[in-house]
Amino acid sequence: MSIFNGTRLTNKTFKLDVERMRRGWYSDKYFENVGRMLAELSKRGYKFKGRSPRPLPVDPTGLPIGDMVVEMQWFTRRKPFALVAGVDKALTMLRYCTGYFDENGEFIETWQHLEVEAVQDGVIVHYDGNPENVRPVIKVRGIYRHFAMLETPTLGILSRASRIATNVYNTLIAARGKPVLFFPARFDVHEVQAADGYAYDIAVQRFNMDYGEHLRPFVSTDAQGDWWGGAGGGTVPHAVIACFLGDTAEAMLAFAETQPPDVPRIALVDFNNDSIGTSLKVLKAMFTRYRELVDAGHEEEARKYRLFGVRLDTSGNMRDIGIDPMGLPELDLGVNPRLVCAVRHALDNAWRDWDLPGEWQERAAEYCRNVRVVVSGGFTPEKIERFEKLGVPADMYGVGSSLMRNDTITNTDFTADVVRVRLDGEWVDMAKIGRRACDNPDLEPVDLGQL
Repeated sequence: MSIFNGTRLTNKTFKLDVERMRRGWYSDKYFENVGRMLAELSKRGYKFKGRSPRPLPVDPTGLPIGDMVVEMQWFTRRKPFALVAGVDKALTMLRYCTGYFDENGEFIETWQHLEVEAVQDGVIVHYDGNPENVRPVIKVRGIYRHFAMLETPTLGILSRASRIATNVYNTLIAARGKPVLFFPARFDVHEVQAADGYAYDIAVQRFNMDYGEHLRPFVSTDAQGDWWGGAGGGTVPHAVIACFLGDTAEAMLAFAETQPPDVPRIALVDFNNDSIGTSLKVLKAMFTRYRELVDAGHEEEARKYRLFGVRLDTSGNMRDIGIDPMGLPELDLGVNPRLVCAVRHALDNAWRDWDLPGEWQERAAEYCRNVRVVVSGGFTPEKIERFEKLGVPADMYGVGSSLMRNDTITNTDFTADVVRVRLDGEWVDMAKIGRRACDNPDLEPVDLGQL
């Protein structure tokens, strides 16, 4: 469930590998070990014989450890906040994989005996740095051995999805309402694309809600839109320009001719390290064909030749040949403010050199002004924030690997702790030292049967 639609995703979306997850295939081995140990103790009727260093309200002697009922909480310690995603998949794991194998090897589901509370995807949880003051996103009460092996995969989806959602959210803030294109698919294995794209969409929706914007999500693969009904979109790669022998304008004309009109025509203009010159060549070629079709009365066909944008992707170790060095050439490497400003100025004024009849001049000027400048290549929230502070006329940011960052600042790892145990019908604090049972007003009861 996200806070934006109130509907939880189910296993129809996730398609869990239920059989292997039940057997611990995706779990750290020690969880499988203790699950097997507790099952054996339960079978033997083992009773507690030790001595607890904690003050207890009852004598624990004779307590059936193998069937210990616990309260566990899942939480992150990312400061100052984390945007939560992945809750529904974690809950689906609890729904389909809580239980045990009987003597005949048949899996006995016990999810219906769990008491579960969870937040919705899209919730923001704050953390002040005190590990005894966390905000749980899931709480479960039940027989520990029935869901012990699920700690690893549930933490995994919460950690990754929430990290990416939070990274995207912070990037959107830096971009000040400009679209951020989601380009990290090539930097990780394909199996993670659906979860990553979902986390991105959660971040876009949360940003729109918090800042009153109406940004659309832009993902690059269909898999990234799988969980929420999105579809991939894109431009042309450098490789196809190579197939056209470096003639970007010719490549874009062919692309425009063969693609449906609703596919944005965005030219990648850095192939020859001449973003200004290439942008102007593409712009003139596309407009010339557009004008020919309009004059011939083929308005619908002409739509194919509306240039949506140009994308600057100059490598970080190169200076575009259209930028003159000014004493500190290293400032002009890659996609930099001067290059973007120069491309924007060239686009806006290109029509003046086209020797147009009077009736086409204003339309040509508008055509040029409407071409967006898309920038990509090494963009981080810090770089985007600098561009925005300088007023650089970039219209859209393509961001890739920085959205997956996992350093001391962006780390969003989740932890699950047993914080209470049930003794003689009473809940008793039993968290490790330095942790405690905490609450979160966004927690709400969950009916796993709906998943």
